[in-house]
Amino acid sequence: MANSQDFYQPPVNELKRNWGWILGFGIFFLILGCVGLGMVVGLTLVSMFFFGALLIAGGISHIIDVFKYKEWKGMIWQALIAVLYIAAGCIVLYDPFLASTLITAFLAAVLIVIGLTRIIMAFALKDSKGWGWLLLAGITAMILGILILMQWPVSGLWIIGLFIAIELIVTGWTYIFIAISVKTVKL
Repeated sequence: MANSQDFYQPPVNELKRNWGWILGFGIFFLILGCVGLGMVVGLTLVSMFFFGALLIAGGISHIIDVFKYKEWKGMIWQALIAVLYIAAGCIVLYDPFLASTLITAFLAAVLIVIGLTRIIMAFALKDSKGWGWLLLAGITAMILGILILMQWPVSGLWIIGLFIAIELIVTGWTYIFIAISVKTVKL
């Protein structure tokens, strides 16, 4: 007769069995990120085309929804949303550099606001342990936002690609470290 342990395997067992695949994915993401660092403008452009296509796909799905539920009171609003999605997607596809420049300016503003909020929060929590880390995170976010704005509009050509490349590199290292740690786990 089977007991409950026969049916349940901790995730570590599964990860340990597939540590080579995990390591391979990590190396793959790391290589993609490093290649991306060498072509941040191209990566930004590709991401804008992908973003524009997603907006258009979202608009089309809203149009399908409008025709599917014709008696719905919100149908007109849903149709308006569909038109806005499609129009935004077409604008992004028509001028991906303008789109990336505007998104970069928005990103810089968000980083500055987040940084300021974290700094205020850090001082509000000054009596708490670790408040300095929050202060450091706030200062870092503000500096990043200011640096992006100081290079704007040119930064709009490369910031998004740079962030994507960095994210791929961090993901790659994360997979690599997970693979190494699960390989050395003793079960």
